[in-house]
Amino acid sequence: LSKYEKRWAITHPFAALQLKKHQTEMYAVYTEVKQQRLLDTFENGGKLDAFRHTFAMAYFSKFVGIKKLRKLGVAHEKANHWQFLNHLPDEDGELSDSLSSVMDLKNNNIALGLAKEVKKLSAEEIKLKIIALIKTNGVYYMKRNAQGQYLDCNNQVIHPERLKVWNTPKCLVLPERS
Repeated sequence: LSKYEKRWAITHPFAALQLKKHQTEMYAVYTEVKQQRLLDTFENGGKLDAFRHTFAMAYFSKFVGIKKLRKLGVAHEKANHWQFLNHLPDEDGELSDSLSSVMDLKNNNIALGLAKEVKKLSAEEIKLKIIALIKTNGVYYMKRNAQGQYLDCNNQVIHPERLKVWNTPKCLVLPERS
């Protein structure tokens, strides 16, 4: 855990214990989705990344209040910025960037918007709900080509050197609104 996440845990000890109690099941569901290749394979910026954030927040909202979870999400993204400043890769091995943080926070908010709806659902039912949401373009993810390279908003491949800055030229694919 980063210092930001530890501070959150210290100020929200009961919530932290609830998350610790349920994180094994959350990661098991994520790992299942990843291994079954139900979405793309991009753990950073892709639909799989969007699933991890959206599912985790929706699932954890069964046990912890929305405001506390939102603060934890912000603490996690602060940690990613600190890692970037110290030239350390994030949990998926890539250098963090500002747009990835925006994407994660927006997907967290989508998940927290489902909190009341998922309160009585099982982890499996939440998983299926989030996958359906992703497949109907209801979450944020980064634009990529068939080879998995990041694209800018003009569909041009971004040279890897241009991805080493906080404000990258990546393009965020916005959810479709019905």
